[in-house]
Amino acid sequence: MGHVLRKSLLLLLLLFFLFSLNIHRFVVRGFTLRSCRVSLNMAICDGTNLKLVPTDIPPTVKGIDLSLNQISKLQVANFTHFTNLTELNLGHNKISSIGQGTFSKLISLRKLVLSRNKLAKLHNGVFDGLFSLTELQINHNLITEVAPNAFRALKNLKTLDFSGNKVRTVKQISLISRHMPRLTNLKLKSIRMSTFKSSELTDKSTELRLLDISDNPITFFQITTNVFPNLTWLNIGYPPQKLVMIWDIPDKEMVAKVATLDVSSIRVNFSQKMWDLLSTFNTSLNSLRINSMHYHLETLINKSCSIPTVSTLQFRQQNNLHHIYSRLFKMCTNVSELDLSKCRIKTIADDSFTSLSQLHSLNLAHNRLTAVPYATRSLASLIELDLTNNSVQTLGCFDLANLTNLKQLGLKWNKLTTLRKCVFQNLPKLQILELQGNFLAQLNKAFQTRLPSLKILRLSNNSLTMIQNREFVGLPSLVNLLLNQNQINRLEKGCFSGLNNLLNLKLDENNIKKEQMDKECFNDLRNLRNLSIGNNHLKYTSPLKNPPFLNLSNLQTLDFRSQRFRGKSSIPSNFLQGLTNLSLLDFGNLNIVKIPDDFFIHTPNLDSLDLSANDLMDFSPFLFSPIPNLTKLRVTSTNLRALDFLTEANLTKLQFFQARKNAFSVISEDIINSVPGLTYLDVQYNSLVCGCDSAKFIDWVKTSNQTQVFDAHNFLCYYPRDQYGKRLLDLDVKSCEIDIGFICFTSTVCFNLFSVMAAFVYHFMRFQITYAYYIFLAWLADTKNKHRKVQNLYDAFVSYNVHDEAWVYGELMKHLEEEQGWKLCLHHRDFEPGRPIVDNITDAIYGSRKTLCVISRRYLQSEWCSREMQVASFRLFDERKDVLVLVFLEDIPASHLSPFYRMRKALRRQTYLSWPGAAGAAGPEAHLFWEKLGRALTSTESEAADRLLLTVTDEQ
Repeated sequence: MGHVLRKSLLLLLLLFFLFSLNIHRFVVRGFTLRSCRVSLNMAICDGTNLKLVPTDIPPTVKGIDLSLNQISKLQVANFTHFTNLTELNLGHNKISSIGQGTFSKLISLRKLVLSRNKLAKLHNGVFDGLFSLTELQINHNLITEVAPNAFRALKNLKTLDFSGNKVRTVKQISLISRHMPRLTNLKLKSIRMSTFKSSELTDKSTELRLLDISDNPITFFQITTNVFPNLTWLNIGYPPQKLVMIWDIPDKEMVAKVATLDVSSIRVNFSQKMWDLLSTFNTSLNSLRINSMHYHLETLINKSCSIPTVSTLQFRQQNNLHHIYSRLFKMCTNVSELDLSKCRIKTIADDSFTSLSQLHSLNLAHNRLTAVPYATRSLASLIELDLTNNSVQTLGCFDLANLTNLKQLGLKWNKLTTLRKCVFQNLPKLQILELQGNFLAQLNKAFQTRLPSLKILRLSNNSLTMIQNREFVGLPSLVNLLLNQNQINRLEKGCFSGLNNLLNLKLDENNIKKEQMDKECFNDLRNLRNLSIGNNHLKYTSPLKNPPFLNLSNLQTLDFRSQRFRGKSSIPSNFLQGLTNLSLLDFGNLNIVKIPDDFFIHTPNLDSLDLSANDLMDFSPFLFSPIPNLTKLRVTSTNLRALDFLTEANLTKLQFFQARKNAFSVISEDIINSVPGLTYLDVQYNSLVCGCDSAKFIDWVKTSNQTQVFDAHNFLCYYPRDQYGKRLLDLDVKSCEIDIGFICFTSTVCFNLFSVMAAFVYHFMRFQITYAYYIFLAWLADTKNKHRKVQNLYDAFVSYNVHDEAWVYGELMKHLEEEQGWKLCLHHRDFEPGRPIVDNITDAIYGSRKTLCVISRRYLQSEWCSREMQVASFRLFDERKDVLVLVFLEDIPASHLSPFYRMRKALRRQTYLSWPGAAGAAGPEAHLFWEKLGRALTSTESEAADRLLLTVTDEQ
């Protein structure tokens, strides 16, 4: 018994463990966010008017963007789970306080943005835990005080932007740099600092390479200690007021590595002169920015250019520089980059740039030039020329003469109306040509002139109406051609001839019609990868003899959206023929009402598909069969009434599914299971039902840790009426659910209890069970034969064990058959060979008046003997006749007779006799035994008559 109890206890412990696992399964955190979305492992929560940091952001994200919200306070619990976070953007909020230890768990954070908030003071340890931080943007707050140990954890910080605060004094700033030995970039713009003294900033040598203290009312600038030995970039320009700055750098070696200097708009003391300031850096200065200056321009430029190391000169926003005359740049022989943008320049003397023999880049953008300056013809070394946003109206054949090294030419946003074939001659190295934003109506074969190196040609935002045959034949290396936002209404045959290397072509937002586009216009673009031809007037309905993209076998993306035509449309089944490598197709906003089932058989590699803004209502599941690799599908505003097509579409690789603004009301479990790879689902603005039909969807939204259901917490109920306006995820669907966990728990309990009971019964009641088993088999046999009227062929059927055959043959048969004349049925003699033994037993018992059981210890252990007696017992029960005679050959203890003893007691007072044994076989006891046995065989069969009691042991 103790062993059984121990087994039961072990089973119960196992059951408890399984139940614990079940509970754990149901507390898995979901992936649907209330106010954010996750993209490329970054939680994007910007611009959603959040007042608190969300608590449902997955802890595995690498970045969080909480900018442009209303958050006013940061607390310790906000970021405790984000140990893998590397970037956190809290800019443009209303944060005024940061709790102690708020960032203590962000051990992997490398970039923190706190710009444009309302922080007034930085307390000690405010950034504790940020040991990996390399960039901190805390600009444009209200900070007036910094505690001594506020930045003590930022040992690895490299970039700090503290601009736009109200610290004002360098002593306060010194607290910033004290704990940052690796700081290389420091921005202190617009902090109302009036003096700058290196001795007050720090007394140690720093790693600082960039120092920006521009837009400050600095009146005294001093570097007297060698604390910036690695400084290469210094910006002290653009003071907010017209103040005079006193400059004090007695030792040039202290700024010996400064390569870029910005002193735009500053004024110096009359006794110093600007030259003294610039000469401080003349040993290493490479780039000089002197924008918006108020000095004699010729002197200023010549002095700047006389610094032998200066190669980049930025001279922007000189409002009084309307004309560039000959002597202005005579000293700039070493300058390679010259920026003269936003200076209102109208004219340039022809010989103005003759001294700029090393010039590689010239920026004349945002001026008032009406033609390409003649002066540029002397710039044989020029590589980049930018004339953006001027008033150039025409290009002459020699305007670009001698610019044989030019690689980039910017003529966008001018007033060009026409081109000539000779315009771009002698530009063998030109790679980028920008002509967008002009008024060009014709190209006039300008690009039939050979430009062997041109890779990018931008002609968008013009007035082109036609692309003629061989228009671009002189551009064999062209890769990108932008013709969008024109008025093109005709594409002639061979219009793209010669563009064998073209990869990207934009023709969207024109007036192209099917009838005006030659059927072979794209035949020469065999290497094209990306084609944008949306927002035209293209309409295809009937099957096509010559599909438009038949020869574009290398095309990967096709933008065909928003064609401008009236009425509904269908699409030919062979429209995409030839696009065997297409991976992205935009077919949105085409007023399509039906798509043929075999439409995508030509695009087996399609990965992304947009069918939004059509009137499709439903999809055939066979439509998507040819594109099993689809990972992105958009069907927004297509009037879909159900998503059942997904269950048969075999889109097992679908990851992104957007189905906004449709008419379906239920997302079933079958639909969910049909897209096992889904990671992003957007079903906003659908009329979802709040009932049991949505129960599985609600549970999936809450528990899925793979699929992000965008804005699911704001889904509203539309049906039934009593749920209208409620939030879908607030619906209580417990009554709809089959609790699989509970079923598993109940099943496990029942199984364990059954196991315990089985062990208990087997240990204590196995004999009774065995007996019951035989009783059951006998009952089955009796049920089969109890209604049969069988003639009594024998006086008695003898049931005995084979080990008692000697007594049966030597005694029983001798006295009953030979002496008394009874006809006995013996199995070895009278059973029919070949019949099932159970049938033989049953027929023998029901075919005899009596059943005589010869009982011994061997008999009790015999399976077949037990069955014979059980069948006889059932006959006794059913017929209520005294048909059973028991003869005991041995004295058998009551414990061994237990099952049969109980049977005898149940049968009540049936006849049983005891053989006197071998010793009395010839005596009077034996004579009496045979006499009583004969009388038992002759007794009446009624229930009340002639009951004979010859008990061996009286247990009545």
